[in-house]
Amino acid sequence: MQPWVFLTFFMIVVGLPVILGVGSNVFGRWLKHKERMAEALNAQTAEKAAQYAAHTERLEQRVRVLERIVTDKGIAIADQIESLRDVPALSDGPN
Repeated sequence: MQPWVFLTFFMIVVGLPVILGVGSNVFGRWLKHKERMAEALNAQTAEKAAQYAAHTERLEQRVRVLERIVTDKGIAIADQIESLRDVPALSDGPN
């Protein structure tokens, strides 16, 4: 038997299963790492979404308050401003 035939046989019978076994182990670890990274990213994204929702809710509440001020008190405030214009200016005293 020639040496290259023996070497080829040895690589196929022993080397290939060892390489595939180690490679599958490395691939499994890499895949597990990617899954953990995806879970961490999902948790972070969910947290940011909750923060944005809370911020949006606060802004909506402020807008509601401003709308209420404008619609409820807007006319009354305008009337008060107009009534102040009607009041004669008071002088500080005799000159």
